Amino acid sequence: MISKIFDTMRATLADVPDGATIMVGGFGLAGQPKELIDALLDQGAKDLVIINNNAGNGDTGLAALLAAGRVRKIICSFPRQADSHVFDGLYRAGKIELELVPQGNLAERIRAAGAGIGGFYTPTGAGTPLAEGKEQRTINGRNYILEYPLHADYALIKALHADRWGNLVYRKTARNFGPIMATAARVAVAQVDSIVDLGDLDPEAIVTPGLFIQRVIATGAAA
Repeated sequence: MISKIFDTMRATLADVPDGATIMVGGFGLAGQPKELIDALLDQGAKDLVIINNNAGNGDTGLAALLAAGRVRKIICSFPRQADSHVFDGLYRAGKIELELVPQGNLAERIRAAGAGIGGFYTPTGAGTPLAEGKEQRTINGRNYILEYPLHADYALIKALHADRWGNLVYRKTARNFGPIMATAARVAVAQVDSIVDLGDLDPEAIVTPGLFIQRVIATGAAA
């Protein structure tokens, strides 16, 4: 019987090695898999590369992982905001590396990895410092730069419901980066509010097929 359900948060991330590249879903706090991030913090892996839309809020979740000195590099589109003091302090002190990627390019680089696309040309960033060192091409009179896909060892995402096969549905905009990150990682781990029986999810409402999910954990599970 196929079941991707794990009993504890700790077990879902037990094999994450030092130096892993990890995608973390969420747009700010919306859709952020906070319990999985806390489990990663407890697990102990360090020298991580994190791919996320932003660089943490306040002192919890992703910000706590940064504050613990566990992240070597972050790839994101929106590193600074009113409560990004943890990232700000680390960056100004030269203790974390930043790769800044425009939000649309970030999403497309992740999607390209899941779709098996080797690269794509985009006008976003052309003519700016973000284009430095990148291949450039003029197409129909417009300047483009070449961007490459972003792959990850793990993706930590949050969904609303899952079944034991890993089929997922999301709550409104909390789906944001989750679906594309699930396709771009070697191991996709989904934390969900509840796990339902097979057949309870409307096939037409399933956003992420279980094919892309390797591990499922309910937020009510033991740490």
